[in-house]
Amino acid sequence: MVKPAALLTGLLAAAPGALAAPMPGPQTLTEHTLAPRQGGYYFQNWSEGGSNIRCINGPGGSYTANWNSRGGFVCGKGWSYGGNRVIRYSGSYNATGPGYLAVYGWTRNPLIEYYVIEAHADLAPNEPWTRKGEFTIDGEGTYEVFTSTRVNKPSIEGTRTFQQYWSVRKEQRVGGSVTTQRHFEAWQRFGMNLGWHDYVIMATEGYTATGGPGSAGSASITVQ
Repeated sequence: MVKPAALLTGLLAAAPGALAAPMPGPQTLTEHTLAPRQGGYYFQNWSEGGSNIRCINGPGGSYTANWNSRGGFVCGKGWSYGGNRVIRYSGSYNATGPGYLAVYGWTRNPLIEYYVIEAHADLAPNEPWTRKGEFTIDGEGTYEVFTSTRVNKPSIEGTRTFQQYWSVRKEQRVGGSVTTQRHFEAWQRFGMNLGWHDYVIMATEGYTATGGPGSAGSASITVQ
């Protein structure tokens, strides 16, 4: 999905430098370090070709989403720099059709779109998935790992061809902690390398599978 203009809840303004100089990863930055520089949480609200999609930026780390659409969208709350984080989240997610509740982010050089799927409706990717294996994180769960390739599709660098990395939790949940470093390390063991980290959010996504129906649902999520 494409990165729209950044909205920082602390400043209520666009972040014109967010794309210009992403920081190298992996690094671990604390919330205390990030808050003075970024002004709070990053909110994303992107859609294409759809209607009846409503995503609302709430106070702090919260947002809500309601949709019934044949188009694609992704919205969520997080940080304009990804990297190694422990993302704690809570809330509700109910959906039908293709879509996910996931930690969602990008890296550059190489350009990678990645997901850690915590809950989902239909898993109906428009590109073929290749299974790489699975791994377990103590206290967080067991995840299956997949890759896919998007050809001439929108990205944070314009229309490009790029890989997607996927961790899919075997037992779905809505609420808990995701240690992104553990996923990055597991992906590296499978030969899946990342680049310089751009934004990361706890995202709600819906879309239309090729030749299939759209999606509908609601979500109310808070990240910490």
